[in-house]
Amino acid sequence: MLSQALQDQLRAAGVHTLLAQFTDLHGVAKGKYLPLEQLDALLSEGSGFSGPSIAGTGLARQGPRSEYWGRGDASTAQALPWMPGYARLVCDGFVAGQPFDACPRQVLRRAEARLSARGWQLRTGIEPEFFLLKADGRGSYVPIDDADRLDKPSYDLKALPRQAALLRELHLALQGCGLRVLQIDHEDAQGQYELNFAYDRALHSADRIMLFKLAAQAIAEKHGALFSMMPKPFADQPGSGMHFHASLWTGEGPTERCLFDGAEGQVLLGHFIAGVLAHAPALCALAAPTVNSYKRLTVGESLSGTTWAPAYIAHGPNNRTALVRTLPGRFEWRLPDAAANPYLASAALIAAGLDGIDRELQPPAACEDDLFALSLRQIADRGIALLPQSLDQALEALLADAMICDALGETLTQQFLALKREEWLDYARHVSAWEMQRYVAAF
Repeated sequence: MLSQALQDQLRAAGVHTLLAQFTDLHGVAKGKYLPLEQLDALLSEGSGFSGPSIAGTGLARQGPRSEYWGRGDASTAQALPWMPGYARLVCDGFVAGQPFDACPRQVLRRAEARLSARGWQLRTGIEPEFFLLKADGRGSYVPIDDADRLDKPSYDLKALPRQAALLRELHLALQGCGLRVLQIDHEDAQGQYELNFAYDRALHSADRIMLFKLAAQAIAEKHGALFSMMPKPFADQPGSGMHFHASLWTGEGPTERCLFDGAEGQVLLGHFIAGVLAHAPALCALAAPTVNSYKRLTVGESLSGTTWAPAYIAHGPNNRTALVRTLPGRFEWRLPDAAANPYLASAALIAAGLDGIDRELQPPAACEDDLFALSLRQIADRGIALLPQSLDQALEALLADAMICDALGETLTQQFLALKREEWLDYARHVSAWEMQRYVAAF
């Protein structure tokens, strides 16, 4: 029996407790602990959770559809090096015995099924950027490293060694979970870092982002730091992106090949990119899902020289100022920020790309300009549109995009719009310190 063999394997690795983990609508890891002896139940029926207690389910407080069941995926079972005795299993959401349409992992499964029907697979390499912070004693946060104050700290080899112990422990933890870490660097803001690991099937990459978050949060706390994936914590510094490197594949093992290679592949790549650009305003709501996200998506100079965040719907060869940066055999989707739910962003990316392929959409001319150096008039003269500049605008774009909404499903779309409109309304009503300073005695 599979569950018995897996249970024996985990027990031999010293595991006594299972971490049954799922992801809510906001992209936050949720779950509970179960004794190892409950593995069979977790893999078959699942572990029960109160549905209305989970953000974005819309489940009732009573009746058969009030219970959310997290059913473990045996292929994800992994002992956690930073939590000896514990193993994570990623769960899919079920309600009343059926796959729950508003479970973000189930949404991505549906998107992957559309690709699988064509013999295709989307592979993504997701690059999380993050901050290591500490409380400053005045109700705010600053970089954990007091000496990390360069105006241009990118790749700084003075600051990086001061966090070497934390970053090395994170590297070893992820490596111990089977992730192939490719590089770690100091990013463009004070206290900001980036870690890259190898690309894989979209579902596996999303699972790995959630594993990365769990590891980074725990290890940072152990070292006295706050791990933050807030898109833009500092007004005068660049924000944190979570760029997706994406490629389309077919075949398995020795027969596998990248569908974006060669002359025919370039045509298919063009259609896929055209779909991503056509649906960019709606995708923005999922890839930049917070009020704070739009502080990152405004173009302007920072202390380090630029924000590196796209604001214009364009593509170009190795162009980091465009929404889509094209590279041999793949493209980099630069829109997502660190707060994006990786399952929903991946599912929406697949839906947009397939729409471009099915309708044989043609991408606009490739942009080789530094878009950050152009005026808004010059941008408009080139026929390049602007991304939504607020969460409110992005939500309206999502509501107007029936194809993306259909890919998300009715329940999740309704829940996402309701929760995010509430977030926007809370923000719109908030009176900030900046407003008080600027206006309280001005008139």
